[in-house]
Amino acid sequence: QVQLVESGGGLVQAGGSLRLSCAASLRTSSYYVMGWFRQAPGKEREFVAAMSGSGAHTYYSDSVNDRSTISRDNAKNTVYLQMNGLKPEDTAVYYCAAAFYCTGYGCYQESAYDYWGQGTQVTVSS
Repeated sequence: QVQLVESGGGLVQAGGSLRLSCAASLRTSSYYVMGWFRQAPGKEREFVAAMSGSGAHTYYSDSVNDRSTISRDNAKNTVYLQMNGLKPEDTAVYYCAAAFYCTGYGCYQESAYDYWGQGTQVTVSS
């Protein structure tokens, strides 16, 4: 069982930056693909970014591709999502997730992920 705890959300003005963190409970979290999803009010949860266990492969949604960077520190069992140039449409609850295995387009799918955090709220004011 892997427990995931997100932090770093908050209220930020448009154009600002935030770094979200996701702490995993087990050392073996380094074997997992780690991903970020988000859910805005009234909308379905959507993929944001993911990174393979080794860090060799990263995946981004088109909506954040040029504004966000996912990274991980396996020694700290933590994955990060740096978001820059935030827009009001980035307002959502951001979830961290872990997948035993996925590759390519499969990592964009919620169904690929086995463990989820509780989420952290990001609110971007205009």
